Amino acid sequence: MASNETLSLDSVASLPPEDPASILVGDDPSINRIAHHTGRAAQVECTVLITGETGTGKEVWARLLHRLGPRHNKPFVPVNCAALTATLAESQLFGHERGAFTGAAGESLGVFRAAQGGIVFLDEIGDMPLELQPKLLRVLQEGEVTPVGAARPIHVDVQICAATNCNLEKAMSEGRFREDLYYRLNLVELSLPSLRNRAQDIPKFINYFSRKFAAQYDRPVWQPDANTLRRFCEYRWPGNIRQLGFVIEQSYVLECEPSLPGSPMSGEKPVSLPYTDLAKLRRAAVEQALLTTGGHKGQASELLGVHPNTLTRLLAQIADDK
Repeated sequence: MASNETLSLDSVASLPPEDPASILVGDDPSINRIAHHTGRAAQVECTVLITGETGTGKEVWARLLHRLGPRHNKPFVPVNCAALTATLAESQLFGHERGAFTGAAGESLGVFRAAQGGIVFLDEIGDMPLELQPKLLRVLQEGEVTPVGAARPIHVDVQICAATNCNLEKAMSEGRFREDLYYRLNLVELSLPSLRNRAQDIPKFINYFSRKFAAQYDRPVWQPDANTLRRFCEYRWPGNIRQLGFVIEQSYVLECEPSLPGSPMSGEKPVSLPYTDLAKLRRAAVEQALLTTGGHKGQASELLGVHPNTLTRLLAQIADDK
């Protein structure tokens, strides 16, 4: 893509079918605007903040930003800020010198130096510990990190893309997020719509996921009838695109017609997996949900249609069954 080009809806649609960007293209007017802003931000290498509910495709858009810019052949390093441990977060992000603390047997580059020349994707930025936010602000303002135990800062060249499903303005008013950091991150905002607000795109997603998983599991492509398609378009999809993809993949795994969460699996064809007992089926569903959500238990419980406490009990039962 030339340096003065911006991404258009048509150019995204022309990407190879296997590219994850193809599932983000639809008829919703906001998608064309988001695509345009993504292409422009990729070329000027500015900071991007992606907002939207869980499952709307924030990391997929971040990876598209990486693919379309001049940093595409450099690292893309995702970080789940909610998973950063309070005691090791600074070292994980900014690195440490040998002997900087007990157990620091060698030097660690940290996320930002590991991503040198590329993009750091800070997912769930609203959960970043408050004490680390000034250090991130310094990266944005000065392009420098100071590893734990180091005497001098080190220059880093990275583009930062952050994402959140929470209200950062509310977090600022409650003192949990720095106002100056918010405005530095929010140079370009991509606000992703929920799937329930773009129901006209659901048939496209169904077609995409059906073809993808049919090829993956060597099964026929599912083509819903008019009544089923209507029900899928009317469903609220609290887990958004990720949830829809999980429902369709689950049907290929279990060899049955896809059904809405909370509904019994439709179709009369028996399951023909290499196991038939309920415990193993339950384990397969839970493991697939965790795989789909990158190990995020809250998102996995949404996909499974169960309360997070129920998922915790299922995980305990699975551990006991092994």
